[in-house]
Amino acid sequence: MLGRPEYRRALVFCGLIGVPVALIAFWFLVAVQQLEQLIWTDWPKALGWERAPWWWALPLLTLAGLVIGVVVARFPGRGGHVPAGGLHSGGVTRRALPGVVLAAMAGLPLGAVLGPEAPLIAMGGGLALLFARLARAPETEASTALLGAAGAAAAVSALFGNPIVGAVLLMEVAGVGGPQLFAVMLPALLASGVGDLIFTGFVHWTGFETGSLDIGLPTPPPLDWADVLWVPVLAPALALFVHWAFVGGRFAARFVAVRTVRNTALCALAAAVCITLYAVTTGRSPAEAALSGESTLSDLARDPHAWPVGALIAVLAFKGLAYAVCLGSLRGGPVFPALFLGGAAGVLLAPLPGLGLVPAMAIGMAASVTAALRLPVSSVVLVVLLLGNVDTVALVVLAAVVSFVLVQRLPQGPDVPAVAERPADRTPDRAAHRADPVGAPRKGGSPRGRARRSG
Repeated sequence: MLGRPEYRRALVFCGLIGVPVALIAFWFLVAVQQLEQLIWTDWPKALGWERAPWWWALPLLTLAGLVIGVVVARFPGRGGHVPAGGLHSGGVTRRALPGVVLAAMAGLPLGAVLGPEAPLIAMGGGLALLFARLARAPETEASTALLGAAGAAAAVSALFGNPIVGAVLLMEVAGVGGPQLFAVMLPALLASGVGDLIFTGFVHWTGFETGSLDIGLPTPPPLDWADVLWVPVLAPALALFVHWAFVGGRFAARFVAVRTVRNTALCALAAAVCITLYAVTTGRSPAEAALSGESTLSDLARDPHAWPVGALIAVLAFKGLAYAVCLGSLRGGPVFPALFLGGAAGVLLAPLPGLGLVPAMAIGMAASVTAALRLPVSSVVLVVLLLGNVDTVALVVLAAVVSFVLVQRLPQGPDVPAVAERPADRTPDRAAHRADPVGAPRKGGSPRGRARRSG
């Protein structure tokens, strides 16, 4: 393949496209962060409040729901993928770009409990195809898939600040190798985690070194067996928590498929009520339960003692509920809210016997983000880079594998309408004849529908 001139040309073109895509992704992220700061911090202070008042999310998210509902109902591409269906690398075209950008800019700064990674993937893929069209590059099925994946990787790397995360994430999202990829990678991931754990234990027990990538950076206290024994207890609990949030999001997605504008606004209002209840019950800022949780996770890691037990329980309950509603009704990504919920659970559970703050947060974030993404390798890479140390890698790997295996065996809830489908605004009998996710019309309808017609 590397010897083919057309592949080398495509490789060079992908590198060139990565420049404008990354620049646009950078300014998109800057705009989202600046708007969040303006709306949730600067405006309340300018109006005389120390922080956003308890009711702040109610008008903001209602407005976001109305705008996103209109985008979903009227714009090509429906504003991007439904977050409850997980991350996707395909299906967004050039014509869908305006809707993706508008839905993201309307929802993320106004308090949607979602992250920017899904809009970035959609924008990156769409922009790559747009630039290819402007450059009059030949369009084939293979080149379209290649350019879309390259553009999405360039955009999402700007978010995580690391090209490894972008490449690994897109490899798993795109499903290169199909189910065989997970069949091979999951045992290898588990074996490598266990091997790292054994080697770490023997190094501590014997004092002998066999060589490592450690360059002498400060490290947290070494792991012990108590940390490892908590993994099969905490990882399944947090995986279940996030999994059922996604199941709730799938029900919300079916709810907003009918009368989309009204029901999307109602779901956004429901999320705002959850955020308001958090602010009322804790007396803290509603921004902690709103938004993606990316900046709040940093605050939590820097000063976990600033969060009393009641506030941690409340943020898990109310932000978890708002997360579930937003997953099915608004537009954004599932990564950062899942990371925050896992981190908050880790801080809450850190005082358990034999556990500690860093191991607890490592287990919590790995289990939560794996349950959200269903991408174990990407989740491990992301959490390890966030933690910034290699001593907890074994815990991260074990928690990710346990979480992935568990959520794959659980009921997944109702199907989520794909981007290519039209909203289900007709009766159930007619809805049975909608196009499938790849656009091919169904032949003959369902057996039950044929029985009703023949009767």
